[in-house]
Amino acid sequence: MKKTKYTILAVTFLLSFCCALYMTMQVFPNNPFLASRAKEQTSQKNRIQDGDIIFQTSESPQCEAVRIATNSKFSHCGIIYEINGNLFVFEAVQPVKLTPLDNWITHGRDKNYIVKRLKNAAEVLTPNTLQKMKDYSQQFDGKEYDAFFEWTDTRIYCSELVWKIYKNGANIELSKLQQLKDFNLTDERVKKVLKERYGNDIPLEEKVVSPSNLVDSDLLVTVIDTY
Repeated sequence: MKKTKYTILAVTFLLSFCCALYMTMQVFPNNPFLASRAKEQTSQKNRIQDGDIIFQTSESPQCEAVRIATNSKFSHCGIIYEINGNLFVFEAVQPVKLTPLDNWITHGRDKNYIVKRLKNAAEVLTPNTLQKMKDYSQQFDGKEYDAFFEWTDTRIYCSELVWKIYKNGANIELSKLQQLKDFNLTDERVKKVLKERYGNDIPLEEKVVSPSNLVDSDLLVTVIDTY
């Protein structure tokens, strides 16, 4: 008789617990302790606009060499486009492509990123200008990534892509161009990558633009910084 009584109590408790859990999940379908973080992320993304430039720290030996050579934590960047109500990053990887913003963010170290915008974007980046930038961008879609950092349109790298889109689509030079020799090429990790790319014939006079050149541009203002 006692055993039956305890069994009934145990079953009653279990059913009550399950009901309470079910009701909690209906009221709080997501973890309530994470809600503030989720709202913060959503709020940040709502501040992003068509034509913004986004930067991150990518993980690879080449990206490490870029960071060292340019004395910057940033090694990758892209331009944000709003297409049919969705946000994408047009980026030069292998190949050049549109990547959904959320996916792009996950590729960076610790998912950190910084978004920059023209100081006078409201006046300059009109719908007509943004469309010109997107139209110009189409010629690069699907092209190969330029691991040799040549200033041509045959292949293209990330900061070169962003610089050329603004120059040819909006008639804006985001930064001055440099030469490869202007960067810090003395570090052994940088030397290793240069040796792999060029052998003993390093094109020191080649025109280049780096993510650090763009992120430090006087024409841009920071919109979001999660670092």
